[in-house]
Amino acid sequence: MGSSSELFKVKTLVEAIDSLKPYVHSFYQRVETIPLAESLGCILSQDIPATYAIPHFRKSTMDGMAVRASDTFGASESMPALVQCYGEVRMGEAPTEVLRQGTGILMPTGGMLPEGADAVVMIEHIEHFGEELYGVTKAVAPGENLIDIGEDVTEGEVILSKFTRIRAQEMGLLAALGQISVPVLPRFRVGILSTGDEIIPPDQDPLPGQSRDINGYTLLGQALACGAEAHHYGIVKDDLEELRTMLTRMLKENDIVLLSGGSSVGTRDLSAQLIGELGEPGLLFHGLALKPGKPTIGGVVDGKLIFGLPGHPASAMVVFDAIVRPWLDGSVLYAPVDPLPKGKLTQNLYSGSGREEFVRIRLIPDGEGWLLEPIRGKSGLIRTMVLADAIVHIRLDTEGIEAGKETSFRLMR
Repeated sequence: MGSSSELFKVKTLVEAIDSLKPYVHSFYQRVETIPLAESLGCILSQDIPATYAIPHFRKSTMDGMAVRASDTFGASESMPALVQCYGEVRMGEAPTEVLRQGTGILMPTGGMLPEGADAVVMIEHIEHFGEELYGVTKAVAPGENLIDIGEDVTEGEVILSKFTRIRAQEMGLLAALGQISVPVLPRFRVGILSTGDEIIPPDQDPLPGQSRDINGYTLLGQALACGAEAHHYGIVKDDLEELRTMLTRMLKENDIVLLSGGSSVGTRDLSAQLIGELGEPGLLFHGLALKPGKPTIGGVVDGKLIFGLPGHPASAMVVFDAIVRPWLDGSVLYAPVDPLPKGKLTQNLYSGSGREEFVRIRLIPDGEGWLLEPIRGKSGLIRTMVLADAIVHIRLDTEGIEAGKETSFRLMR
């Protein structure tokens, strides 16, 4: 591949993602229905409206006595309001009678208030004077110590929108609505292959000049953490036909294929050549304006995404986070709602002009906030990623960021 076409194919991160997008829209139109218990990490394929209100009855947030609030107005320790209390509500049962003026009913936390009751007096503010007579020593306002019908969720409102990634709390909300089957995008299938003559499996002892396969495992972990179904296909040497056979199989079995290159230019050129030959539209970028991560290549083969990531372990992880994760968590389609946390840099960060940079940082507690301390270290060192708590993104349009400036970071923990 000549230098002119190679220069032409170097893209910024945004350009690279935009060049891939038109070919993979169909990913996000697929739907499967899975059991709620298996939905963690999946992405909703449609809006979920509330089928009914939560809670669907008025419930107490305290142990105490359900009353009409107006019956307690003016009550104090020295002058308690007198209330006739008839029995108690048991958990899981609905009281049958309307609460009349001047009366109350004892109530457990989470119990259902009878009709007519509009507040709950805490047990600490009740005195028992014998038989049914009780004194209330502190007034309550209407609505106090209770959760009203629909206070959590009103019927018909969209409670979870399309492309929301399901966390534990979304599982709870779906359970509250009785939604035991959940419509989601099928989990992305990600295939990972390590390439290079110098790479050996972790269970072998490296000879001089050889390195154990780190990237196969960091990328596998990152893909699994994104909720994908990921599979590590092992190691292939720098051999065109062997690589062709393996890639053909991986493209059949996966939605996204990740090659982690031996750092050599040779491996990268073989991969680029194959991406160009295996299907349409082929190679879409050859190099990214990123630091670390410039040697990244990528394209689409017949509707499947394929990336050649750098051989340096820290670079491969950073590039995964920058250009692979957004497809897996759906953030290429919509801006994530969660704002990134911020902290203050302990030193100036300069960026080489013309490319964006991802800087590994350590978080140091600083009162209520965080100090961000850049971790110096070459991108070939996996330890720098183990020490890193987070990543700061220096965008294309900035020369750098000064020390002391409030800066967003993405957690890597």
